[in-house]
Amino acid sequence: MSVNIRPATPADIAAMLDIEQQATSHPWTQALFESCFAERYFNFVLQQETKVLGFYIGQFIAGEASLFDLAVLPTAQGQGFGRLLLQHFIQQADQLAALDCWLEVRESNQKAIRLYQSEGFHQTAKRANYYPTATGHEDAILMGLPLR
Repeated sequence: MSVNIRPATPADIAAMLDIEQQATSHPWTQALFESCFAERYFNFVLQQETKVLGFYIGQFIAGEASLFDLAVLPTAQGQGFGRLLLQHFIQQADQLAALDCWLEVRESNQKAIRLYQSEGFHQTAKRANYYPTATGHEDAILMGLPLR
C-alpha cells in the first residue's frame, strides 16, 4: 500500500496526539499541538489510506527551519516512514529558502540520531539535563543541516 504525505490540519491533532502518546515517553499536550498551527509552522502527516501513521511539526522563522517533533506510530516503525517524513521536512525547508535546518534529540535516542546523521545532520552542541526522564534528566543533542 502506498503512503501519502499531506499538510496537517487542526482536524489531525487527535491522531497526532495519539501517535505522540504511543511513541514517546514524555508526550506533548493537546494545547501544545494546537499552538503549532500558527502561520510560521509547517506541519505534515503521513497517511496510508485514511489512517495517519506519522507526522512532523516544523517551524520556519528568520531563515531557519526547526524540526520540533517527528513521530511514527509504533506499529508502523521500521518501514522507512520516519525517513520519508524527515526527507519531506528537509524538502519543505529548502522550498521555504531556509539557510539551515535544526533539531534537538534525546541523547539516548540513538536510532533517531543515526537517521538524522544519515540525512546529513551533524551535532552542533549539547544541552545538559534538558529532557525529563523517569529518573531525572538527560542531555539534548542539537543537530544542524546547512542548506545554503
